[in-house]
Amino acid sequence: MATSFPEGFLWGVSTAAYQIEGAVREDGRGPSIWDTFCHLPGTIANGDTGDIACDHYHRWPEDVALMRELGIGAYRLSIAWPRILPEGRGEVNLKGLEFYDRLIDGILEAGIEPWVCLYHWDLPQALEYRDGWQNRDTAKWYADYALLTVRRLGDRVKHWATFNEPNCACVKGYGDGGHAPGIRGRQSALKAIHVMNLAHGLGIEAMRSERADLLLGNIFNFHPYEPASEREEDEIACELLDALWNRSFPDPQMLGQYPELLAAEIESLVEPGDIDLIRQKLDYFAFNHYTRSRVRRDPDHPFAVGTLPSEPGAPVTDMGWEIAPDAFRAAMIAAKERYAGDLPIYILENGAAFPDRVDPDGRIRDEARISYLRSYLGAVQDAIEAGVPVRGYFVWSLLDNFEWALGYSKRFGLVHVDFETQERRPKDSFHFYAELAHGAPLERE
Repeated sequence: MATSFPEGFLWGVSTAAYQIEGAVREDGRGPSIWDTFCHLPGTIANGDTGDIACDHYHRWPEDVALMRELGIGAYRLSIAWPRILPEGRGEVNLKGLEFYDRLIDGILEAGIEPWVCLYHWDLPQALEYRDGWQNRDTAKWYADYALLTVRRLGDRVKHWATFNEPNCACVKGYGDGGHAPGIRGRQSALKAIHVMNLAHGLGIEAMRSERADLLLGNIFNFHPYEPASEREEDEIACELLDALWNRSFPDPQMLGQYPELLAAEIESLVEPGDIDLIRQKLDYFAFNHYTRSRVRRDPDHPFAVGTLPSEPGAPVTDMGWEIAPDAFRAAMIAAKERYAGDLPIYILENGAAFPDRVDPDGRIRDEARISYLRSYLGAVQDAIEAGVPVRGYFVWSLLDNFEWALGYSKRFGLVHVDFETQERRPKDSFHFYAELAHGAPLERE
């Protein structure tokens, strides 16, 4: 059983702009769909918003110093589209670009490689007024945004991702309505899936036209499913949810076709040349993973699918997600076999929420998170031994942050954030991860 990682293995952390930046009305930033969604009554736990979040917009030097202390080699961040293009297109907000200039320079000065994701769910609200991801024109506006951003930052940033978990943005934002912009429907979700796939293709083309030296990819999310029972209706629901969640983006982007269970419905949206445009050559294969779920038929869902809690007695995180490192190992092997081939594979999000407590001595003894990371990193080692070319691993997340519809009720960070004072306090898991990043072997349980 391996305890060390390959030479040059990349240790990182990930964040997302809307979850940490705050400053939503400062320096010319326009509103995003999440700004609008957060201020609708009843959408976010406890009435929370991302208005301030972790105030990273003002406190980024402190956060970069924490990353330097952590000893990571890379930091995956996202760009807030409405901070650069307040209307989503047209006039450029120079102050927004200048913020990312300062941030990227600060990351590089700390000896850390920036990995940039262009879209982590914060569509400019002005584009949602034009039907957002249900409008094919949004794919073209996205490509313009990608080109603008690469033109400004591509001299310093080599690794780029078009989208983070586009499946989640479409299924939850335009399918079940639980995320921004809060639209519920089957056709709306399928339209969003196809337009987002088009945007990926156009975005890759635009970035490659600007700079040939960039390393480009997308960030998928793989969530293994199994039917909740042997009933045929649950087995059908499981197959459909797998196609919708796990395959609606990597299948067309890597294999040149939509999953069979969705193809007939999406066919009316596909115009000549679309699939060739979507299937672009990528330089790496990246995905996020957290857990697995049991699926049952749910007639109230637009796709008649639903998930059940884990089996009684199964270990779970504060999200109620089963702790199942064997599912993670299987997901890495399946990703190589079905999609990645010889491409290097990066895990760009993995982590766990737990109800952390600051002890009287000021320490956060998050043993449960350390145990989770230890077991999931063990799965990475097992996958590497099985021949999967995993080249790096990024923890979600550096900071406790705004956890979308759950507000500030769930904490994923290696660093505790007091959202009243904005005080940062590294947890025990921070020091555990720092040891690995500095070359210590993994002590497996």
